[in-house]
Amino acid sequence: MNSENVKMKLYTIVGARPQFVKAAAVSRALADTGCIEELIIHTGQHYDSNMSDIFFNELGIPAPARHLGIGGSTHGAMTGKMLEALESAMLEDRPDAVLVYGDTNSTLAGALAASKLHIPIIHVEAGLRSFNRLMPEEINRVVADHLSALLLCPTQTSIANLQNEGLTDGVHAVGDVMYDATIYAINQSKARSDILNQLELTNSEYGVCTLHRAENTDDPERFGRIISFIEAQASKQLIVFPVHPRTQKVMEDRGINPRGVKCIKPVGYFDLHRLLADSSLVLTDSGGLQKEAYFHRKQCITLRDETEWIETLDAGWNRLWTEENWKSPRSEIDDYGHGNAGKKTVEVIENWFAVQ
Repeated sequence: MNSENVKMKLYTIVGARPQFVKAAAVSRALADTGCIEELIIHTGQHYDSNMSDIFFNELGIPAPARHLGIGGSTHGAMTGKMLEALESAMLEDRPDAVLVYGDTNSTLAGALAASKLHIPIIHVEAGLRSFNRLMPEEINRVVADHLSALLLCPTQTSIANLQNEGLTDGVHAVGDVMYDATIYAINQSKARSDILNQLELTNSEYGVCTLHRAENTDDPERFGRIISFIEAQASKQLIVFPVHPRTQKVMEDRGINPRGVKCIKPVGYFDLHRLLADSSLVLTDSGGLQKEAYFHRKQCITLRDETEWIETLDAGWNRLWTEENWKSPRSEIDDYGHGNAGKKTVEVIENWFAVQ
């Protein structure tokens, strides 16, 4: 079809905090185009209001056209329910393309549903690899990439990963949309967040910690070792720990109250960036927060045995908790772009739609 006088109907499927952040950057760019109608579909994967609603409100993301309300079960059950619901929604709405982000169950379900209905798939953050097939996220991202018509990559490494798997058609380097989002958040958080005063952190050095991945929380022995590692860091400085609902339940069930750690409820996006701005260290198992730490130029310790964002390791800003030191000297990461990845993403989609 030709895009002249015809609006492309684009399904954007999100379900988890990092996807809300990425979608915000792209949705702002989509709003400036006259040929794409975006329908946001929220699977409900993050169903806690502190993990979902607050991000939509703060980031100015358009209200979801559909909220599926699916979350809180096993990977298979959750993905199956999402697949069924998304297929039904797509049959009713007939989108021209489906946009998915990252590597969650929502990403996998969206890609599978679209592929079975022969709807083209656009994958933002394509080509990332941890090379650990034990991680459900690795399976999700690999499947999504191999089903996608457009593969929008944040780095040259991600492009090389796709080439190694025989994927070269529809591959584009656009930079990292999370950098766009972080620039926006840094500017907004200075005026809109009072979190430092609320937590009485104005005159103290502190680190920020997040922990949520099932590989860490669901293995009692591993979880215990990670908590001990966090406590060791907390012996050197205060650690502020916004606790994910899954992690909170594990801590309550096991009676864990980490020493030297200020455990708080999940925080909003601007509060998180205000915390990052004044912190001296980040501890996390979140892929997104590893990069956000770099965007704030904070050193990060990743609470995993590998990371997809190897650029952050090579540049000396990030290290795995299994390593003792950061690489030196530190350097800038050019691949992530200059805060215009959302615009580049939309340009690629527009050009692709124009020749369909």
